[in-house]
Amino acid sequence: MLKKRNVSRETRNNWVIDFFVFSGAFVASLTGIYFLFLPVGGYQGGRNPMYGVQILFERSTWDDLHTWGGILMVAAAAIHIAIHWKWIVTMTKRMLGELFSRSSHLNSRSKLNAYLNASVGAGFVLAALSGVYLLFFPMGAHGVPDPNFLFGRATWDLIHTWSGIVMITAAVAHFFIHWRWVVNVTSKVVHAAMPSRQG
Repeated sequence: MLKKRNVSRETRNNWVIDFFVFSGAFVASLTGIYFLFLPVGGYQGGRNPMYGVQILFERSTWDDLHTWGGILMVAAAAIHIAIHWKWIVTMTKRMLGELFSRSSHLNSRSKLNAYLNASVGAGFVLAALSGVYLLFFPMGAHGVPDPNFLFGRATWDLIHTWSGIVMITAAVAHFFIHWRWVVNVTSKVVHAAMPSRQG
């Protein structure tokens, strides 16, 4: 009989939440890259050389995938943040203490991890806020006036694009340095979910 690997409930729950964050982020990032390289749609009086070009799906489908991927990511990340709030507060205080103190209490790996987490968090907040703005006040929407809340649509679009790039870059680095944890925990979760086999 194959012995199951034990996984604590907390670890399993963290893995499930991280899986949904990753899934939403992956879809939002992939579709975001599509819009980064194909930023405009419509015929535009012949000024759009990419008009009529279809990659896998129609542009409206890419837009729907981007929206729902973003919503999944935001919802799962909100749960992730709520669960880890005490850790976030503690690490924020420690990092602020490091900035204003001559002595260092964190090793280089811990500092790198903290900076990556801060970059992912800042990029996520800006991408989510700008995404909500563009969702309710989409660019080029007829009959939807731009409320110019703090900025206009074009500026919000730039914030959305660049905060997304920062978030993706930092998240990939974060994922890379935690790769061993991802593999080990994923293996344990998958084995724990499989029925026992006699052999």
